[in-house]
Amino acid sequence: MIEIHPTAKISPLADIEDSVRGTRIVIGPGVVLDSFVKIKPAGGFGDVILGERSQVNSGTVIYTGNGVTIGKGVLIAANCTFAPTDHQYERADIPIIDQRFKQSRGGIIIEDDVWIGANCVILDGATIRKGVVVGAGSVVRNELRPYTVYAGNPLREIGIRR
Repeated sequence: MIEIHPTAKISPLADIEDSVRGTRIVIGPGVVLDSFVKIKPAGGFGDVILGERSQVNSGTVIYTGNGVTIGKGVLIAANCTFAPTDHQYERADIPIIDQRFKQSRGGIIIEDDVWIGANCVILDGATIRKGVVVGAGSVVRNELRPYTVYAGNPLREIGIRR
């Protein structure tokens, strides 16, 4: 089920796929989705919720997986990937494609007033607290402390947002 608030601005070149499993995709008031944003139900039963006045730039892909919750006023730069699921790969005697998915680590939670730089990958189990800035090219898979700036690979804290 896709719910789009009437004040949301969605490029005609964005692609939002409806779920065949009942996953909800909720796009809140004032949300902006740029061209070539893709929201795809895949790998789980979680909902995707985009909070008020959040903006998602070109080339970003959001899979539903175990769920993605994006707070208010979140800025997501170009070419980011939100992957709230993970394939099984422990058994060498079974092809990865046949092992299905690992148990959820809790989906992805992005709190309010967050800026995620270009080309970031946000993985299942990531919680990005209020006011965080995530530097371009970062990979996030755990919890990031509020009002802190992070960058690099491996991800490291580089300062407190004042």
